[in-house]
Amino acid sequence: MIHQYKNNGYNIVMDVNSGSVHVVDDVVYDVVPLVEEALGAGCPEAEIKDWVCGRLRGGNAGSDTAGSKADSKDAGNRAAGSTGSKGIADAALYGPEDIADAVEQVMELREAGMLYAPDIYENYITDFKKRETVVKALCLHIAHDCNLACKYCFAEEGEYHGGRALMSLEVGKKALDFLVKNSGNRVNLEVDFFGGEPTLNWQVVKDLVAYVRSLEEPFHKKFRFTLTTNGILLNDEIMEFANKEMANIVLSIDGRKEINDLMRPHRGGQGSYDTIVPKFLKVAESRNQTNYYVRGTFTRNNLDFAEDVLHLADLGFEQISVEPVVAPPTADYALREEDLPKLLAEYDRLAVALLNRRKEGKGVNFFHFMIDLTGGPCVAKRLSGCGSGTEYLAVTPWGDLYPCHQFVGVKDFLMGNVDEGITRTDIRDEFKTCNDYAREKCKSCFAKFYCSGGCAANSYNFHGHINDTYDLGCELQKKRIECAIMIKAALAESEGEESNEEE
Repeated sequence: MIHQYKNNGYNIVMDVNSGSVHVVDDVVYDVVPLVEEALGAGCPEAEIKDWVCGRLRGGNAGSDTAGSKADSKDAGNRAAGSTGSKGIADAALYGPEDIADAVEQVMELREAGMLYAPDIYENYITDFKKRETVVKALCLHIAHDCNLACKYCFAEEGEYHGGRALMSLEVGKKALDFLVKNSGNRVNLEVDFFGGEPTLNWQVVKDLVAYVRSLEEPFHKKFRFTLTTNGILLNDEIMEFANKEMANIVLSIDGRKEINDLMRPHRGGQGSYDTIVPKFLKVAESRNQTNYYVRGTFTRNNLDFAEDVLHLADLGFEQISVEPVVAPPTADYALREEDLPKLLAEYDRLAVALLNRRKEGKGVNFFHFMIDLTGGPCVAKRLSGCGSGTEYLAVTPWGDLYPCHQFVGVKDFLMGNVDEGITRTDIRDEFKTCNDYAREKCKSCFAKFYCSGGCAANSYNFHGHINDTYDLGCELQKKRIECAIMIKAALAESEGEESNEEE
């Protein structure tokens, strides 16, 4: 499967199945879908050069049989984002030697398994249901309560479709015992302190960390903690403890003051920006600008969300995530299909702006433009995604187990509790089937090995089951991936130029 697109002056060709990414010139870019078309039509390899040359220069293909078969297909549809053999502005400028050379390059990449690679991964999913379930992470809902009234909060100010509650130390210990017991031979385990607002129950957080540390040596485990906070209660004591024990801290802020205060007010209506910004900057500096990120949400109120990312960067934050809201269509702040052109263009604008900042020595890590083209997760992880409902579970203040924090309070997804463990193994088995090949829309999508099919909760909320996709979110995710790869290409080009200058 091939995906082609142009971004910021770069011609990018992705081979989805091999994971190879190529930055190519115009003639190779236009040749790639035609070679694919010819191969699919059964054109003999010895005749492909003549056939492609004929197509590009308006003549007849070298093989009448293959040509007639291939002519019946639309090359533009065979490679998403490609112009194919139609509408090539400069086709007449390509000489036979240029085309022949381009075809030769393309065929060499094919021979090396870097273009037109077969899909060999579907068989990976056949035994997912049979695999032993090993829990590796828990999201502890330390507090079903919050001191803000964020308008887009899926947790209803921390209540999660129920009453306000704080997790007791006893329930927290049982949850951690459950994690150790169900983690098998896995050494590295993760615990997220989540809410609501977890600092409302800070002593329990501290006591649970101490309890976990007492479990590490006897059970041969290593725990990694994350704290997610709105920052209202942050003080020196909390920061000191978090810097000692928390591997990562997530700091919630939406960007510009007017945007943040519109969506993230106190319950009395006053804004939170002025309270949290000095505290968040102190956290960032105290952690040497690593192992944290500020996380915001953009809505229909700020379709120019690039300004919010750049605002956070200008404040001095170097680890930034600003994500699209996921909300019912009835919400006035919900993103709509009609907003998509603006949103896609905004990601392009943001990518160029962040690239320019990096070249100026003012680079930041934007979470959604971070991509690993050389390693990254294993194939099984790329296919199955985040592991919700299997490897990752959420725990309520009273010890109920759910597939993840976004399912908490939805009774159909109550999997068990910390006393009895998982009693609804059918729910767990259903989540084991969540993968790229269980979602029809994902099978032919170039992004499937990067997003792993998207969020099961979003699928459920928009379609009533977990094996579909949130369509608007998919389009935004694909654009983010394209931008991330463009940035990689631009930085590689810059590094090459610098190397040549040094020589």
